[in-house]
Amino acid sequence: MKLLTFAIPSYNSQDYMEHCILSLLPGGDDVEILIVDDGSKDRTAEIADEYERKYPGIVRAIHQENGGHGEAVNAGIRNATGLFFKVVDSDDWVDYEAYMKILKKLRELAGGDTVLDMFIANYVYEKEGVRHKKIMRYSSLPQDKIFTWNEAGRFHKGQYILMHSVIYRTQLLRECGLELPKHTFYVDNIYVYKPLPSVKHMYYMDVDFYRYFIGRDDQSVNEKVMIGRIDQQIKVNKVMIDEFDLWKIPNPKLRHYMFNYLEIITVISTIMLIRSGTEENLEKKRELWKYIKDHDIRLFHHLRNGIMGNAMNLPGRGGRKISVAAYKLSQKIVGFN
Repeated sequence: MKLLTFAIPSYNSQDYMEHCILSLLPGGDDVEILIVDDGSKDRTAEIADEYERKYPGIVRAIHQENGGHGEAVNAGIRNATGLFFKVVDSDDWVDYEAYMKILKKLRELAGGDTVLDMFIANYVYEKEGVRHKKIMRYSSLPQDKIFTWNEAGRFHKGQYILMHSVIYRTQLLRECGLELPKHTFYVDNIYVYKPLPSVKHMYYMDVDFYRYFIGRDDQSVNEKVMIGRIDQQIKVNKVMIDEFDLWKIPNPKLRHYMFNYLEIITVISTIMLIRSGTEENLEKKRELWKYIKDHDIRLFHHLRNGIMGNAMNLPGRGGRKISVAAYKLSQKIVGFN
């Protein structure tokens, strides 16, 4: 069995995917690199096959009809043979020194008595044209030790575990029934959120591992692109609302974190609907909050009465201007261009 499986969802990625692949190859025989060609129209499939031939036993090319980012991740989980699983998008990469430290620690933890469910490391916003790179650290978490939710500190606003920062135990992803929607962007939030109640043991290493590139006009986190795909953001938001009765999550720290996670996703949906400036999307904003209210009145009041919820729902043009002020927090979390 491999120690760590990387899945690289790739769609028309010929111009940048090799940088990603080359950053992962130093893992050698401890890793497998699954390049999932999601029905690309350019040379992505050809490049994937070239690396499979050049690095047999390490790189595998998986070709499928276009199903979107989520289905590419699903394919990675289905085909993974590694004890642990990590998604690296094809325009991102990893830092060599941090990578070597993480592999060494995963080898050590894999041979221990405690089953590790989630490994967390920092990620860096590699935003084009920005000299000083923003690093997302997790200062509230214990460092360099296995810990549980009881030992985890309270996460600060803007400090969220994202796909970039997390390595999951592969079997945990399968056992919790994770299946991401097809042809839907922003499913990385479901990827992180759904397994959380199954996570018992975690480890945080304060190293700047994942390099999250931001700057392409067609990226999903580009503000204009997000507004254009707002129905998909709302879909993901509703999936997260429906997934759990958060009031029944037994661990208070986990419950608090999941409430906060759902809150920020709802804030992002609301902000994008407001930013669009159309009456149609303002109606979608009202419909989203009604959906929450109809689904769980307690959840509705919890989200609505929080600071962020109040800021999102002030009436009139003046209220919407105040709402947009919360946009800065969302920028910190998803790194809008």
